[in-house]
Amino acid sequence: MFRFSLGICVLLPVALPADGAESRQPNIIVIFCDDLGYGDLGCYGAADIRTPHLDRMAKEGMLLTDFSMVAPLCTPSRAAFMTGRYPGRMGLATGVLRPNAKRGMPARELTLGEVAKSAGYATGLIGKWHLGFVPGMLPRDQGFDTYFGVLHNLDHYETRFLEAEGGMPVLRGDTVIERPAKPSRITSLYTEEALRFIDQHRNGPFFLFISHQMPHIPFDASPAFKGRSRRGLYGDAVEELDDSTGQILDRLRTHELQQNTLVLFTSDNGPERNTPGSAGPLRGTKHTVFEGGLRVPCLAWWPDTIPAGSLCEKFLTALDVLPTLAGICGAELPDSLALDGLDVTQLLRGEKGADSYDERTLRAVYGLNKNRLESFRSGSWKLHLTQPPQLYDLANDIGEQENLAAAMPDRVHKMQEQLRRWQQEASLPD
Repeated sequence: MFRFSLGICVLLPVALPADGAESRQPNIIVIFCDDLGYGDLGCYGAADIRTPHLDRMAKEGMLLTDFSMVAPLCTPSRAAFMTGRYPGRMGLATGVLRPNAKRGMPARELTLGEVAKSAGYATGLIGKWHLGFVPGMLPRDQGFDTYFGVLHNLDHYETRFLEAEGGMPVLRGDTVIERPAKPSRITSLYTEEALRFIDQHRNGPFFLFISHQMPHIPFDASPAFKGRSRRGLYGDAVEELDDSTGQILDRLRTHELQQNTLVLFTSDNGPERNTPGSAGPLRGTKHTVFEGGLRVPCLAWWPDTIPAGSLCEKFLTALDVLPTLAGICGAELPDSLALDGLDVTQLLRGEKGADSYDERTLRAVYGLNKNRLESFRSGSWKLHLTQPPQLYDLANDIGEQENLAAAMPDRVHKMQEQLRRWQQEASLPD
């Protein structure tokens, strides 16, 4: 029951390029949006935001319908995604790191950048970091050869810390490129840098992590995109993200790299409440442990390796990304590394015999003390640890509308015991 959360993953063979292409390690690009909701893309049902490039990406690759983050908030979500481990293991289970924070993701953690680098990849990170801002915790300390972007959010909760210095800086490494960072320019800056990175490293292998600022508040878009969407400025920002992704995929095609590059597109959590962001059929938003805060859009694209038009309805999580990419890179993970995710390469490739993933578990937490929210998922069953508890069957109630706890006390008790045993075996701090 618990092997899905605690077992070390076995690295699987890598699919080779088709049609006689040169056999080599595949390039990997992760495109990571900020506060993009499950209902914000055309391929996930949005009718008022046009996303033709992402829709095409879904048709040429795989659309995942049940991909979940570990927390409904930036820092813990990113920590889990970057390491394949619960953020509680590194003291980042709750809260957001502000620019004055002295703590962050410890240097001992093995990151996606370090995994790729150990396998001989050129590594780059573009965009938001939010995992520590003191020496030893910055992107280039954590496995990335190059860094370009804004380390923080662009909202007033964080920009105020740097007002005396002229505002939030856009950095290339340690060098300030411009200041203050302008939300309307940020997506185009990141896109230009991503294209430059691909051009420079087209002979590969390379790993590029693009961590967009949008559509986190204050969302904005370049002049060419303003006024285009039927969902206002928020929709304009999402349409620019779509265009950015289209440019990146086109650049891969220009260099004939598409058959040797895996591209993963997703978001760090659900949409911010009181914004035009949409969680579609899901209940809740960012700052909640309902599916609307945790379940996010996720597309995987790798022509001739990931079958075109694939629909994955299996329960996968952000914890699976590091072991999966390690397997694809051919990286050797330390035997002592306690991972909380699985290598799902077989599933992405559409191979028969891939594990069912039906009994997977996921614990999500948000907030502290009286504001603490916690949920525990086992397969399609979701238990909210409220008083009294709430129980939902996501297989038949994706919107978490029918609370079955009173009608199914045995199921509630079973899941409470399952969570207790899981916590003991995982030795996971709160």
